[in-house]
Amino acid sequence: MFEDSFRRNWDLEAFTDYETKYTLTYAQVAEKVEKLHLLFKQCGIKKYDKVSLIGRNCAHWAVAYIATVTYGAVIVPILQDFHSENVHHIVKHSDSKLLFSGDYYWDHLDEHELGNVRAVISLTNFQPLAIREEALPIVDQELNIRFSLTKELISPEAIQQLFDNKFKGDFFPDCIRYDYKDNEEVASINYTSGTTGFSKGVMTTGRALASNARFGHSAYAAGNPSQHLLFAGDRMVTFLPLAHAYGCAFDFLGNSTIGGHTYFITKTPTPKVLLSAFSEIKPTLILSVPLIIEKIYRRQIQPMIAKPPMNWVLKVPYLDDVVLSQIKKKLISVFGGSFEQIIIGGAALNAEVEKFLRKIKFPFTIGYGMTETAPLISYAHWTKFLPSSCGKILDNMEVRIDNANENGVGEIVVRGDNVMAGYYKNDEATNASFTDDGWLRTGDLGYVDKDGNIFIKGRCKTMLLGPSGQNIYPEEIEDKLNNMPFVMESIVIQRDNKIVALIYPDIDACDAAGLKQEDITRVMEETKKEVNKSLAAYEQINIVELHMHEFEKTPKKSIKRYLYTK
Repeated sequence: MFEDSFRRNWDLEAFTDYETKYTLTYAQVAEKVEKLHLLFKQCGIKKYDKVSLIGRNCAHWAVAYIATVTYGAVIVPILQDFHSENVHHIVKHSDSKLLFSGDYYWDHLDEHELGNVRAVISLTNFQPLAIREEALPIVDQELNIRFSLTKELISPEAIQQLFDNKFKGDFFPDCIRYDYKDNEEVASINYTSGTTGFSKGVMTTGRALASNARFGHSAYAAGNPSQHLLFAGDRMVTFLPLAHAYGCAFDFLGNSTIGGHTYFITKTPTPKVLLSAFSEIKPTLILSVPLIIEKIYRRQIQPMIAKPPMNWVLKVPYLDDVVLSQIKKKLISVFGGSFEQIIIGGAALNAEVEKFLRKIKFPFTIGYGMTETAPLISYAHWTKFLPSSCGKILDNMEVRIDNANENGVGEIVVRGDNVMAGYYKNDEATNASFTDDGWLRTGDLGYVDKDGNIFIKGRCKTMLLGPSGQNIYPEEIEDKLNNMPFVMESIVIQRDNKIVALIYPDIDACDAAGLKQEDITRVMEETKKEVNKSLAAYEQINIVELHMHEFEKTPKKSIKRYLYTK
């Protein structure tokens, strides 16, 4: 796929670092990939060897990833939010022999805790940051010689000389020839954020990566080719972490293998930064996590529709349609005005936000997936998307509900092309993740309707039991809490058989309303009473606890629930 993309799109722009405007064409990416292949050879890297990669989203991150997989090695993308102790563990556990690192991250790592890594390469300029003598000398099996590695041997100047000697100044599309590697072989190992101890390494095959990327190329709605998701020249603003399966598959792999132009947000993607980028770049497709959409809704839309006379107008038939149409137009403009749809994934979208966006006919849809499926499981184009669902199972996947209760709710299990090969060096975890007949356990509770739409109720691990064994889905209670005034986010847990709501208040809203600490406590007690009116007796919130700091989150912006359940 990369061979074909480089040849077809040789002169098109491929990657741009948004803040610096540093841009690479597909020809320049192909040249840098070739030079990294030469660097790999100098370091004694072989096909199937592991190469770790950590750093902020940027053009060189993408180049390092492509160079690794097209060489036949296995890429190990590491989430930039991981603590250095976790990074050391992942590099060692994955048996990586090379590490690409952003300079900032390298400053926080211990060179002596990197296992068998032979060299560390800077993502800034591909200069060698370190040569680890304890991992040397290198044995070249083909030539049957041993040699020591030096920074001079793999400096950009030395690699440029090797490149010039090989191509004699004539590097063109037909020079692109990458070694064959079976599609069933592992192409990447993604370490999940995990909940306890160190995370597990998800072994993703070339088949699964290609399947997800091709879906991005050819996903139609009702068979209409005009609703193709990705085309050569399409513009995408990439702010999801590329080391996470969601952003990697579609923001990066799908777009670059079709010839799209990817703009990398190289600093913290705050709503202000993103809205500026959307306005300038005018992306043709947007991938997001719920948190970004919810923040924009709460900060820009909700205050506007809550104030009179807007609040009054929205209750008047016909007038409300005119106003909602204007709100939709403004919101589309906020995202650049040129996108076909926004695809939301990574977590559940707040019910109130989803309802409002549906009401104004905003072009969004919600997909479902996990790292273990690289990542997609289900999707529906926004024109076919059913509210509260997460789309339909992909054509190359199957879904089943195991151990369903009287309402048809049970664990969602899947199988198909996107499913992982297992967890690296962890047979016990691999076996536990599959049913006896080979279906992947998602760990999610849900049901499938008669039309094949998938609905998620919650996580198997987070489901609580009522006094008579009733199933309580904390996510549904949290959704109601998060829709209340002065609530930013919440977690519902069970403690001593009581339902406890941990609430992080909307500090800005509280300050604007002049609420002091004792006022916030009183307001949250009133919130508890109001929410309880809509809950069954066995779901009632017994206790509210205030958290005056934002809950700690994973890189995909899901709350690390396990930190707050004790």
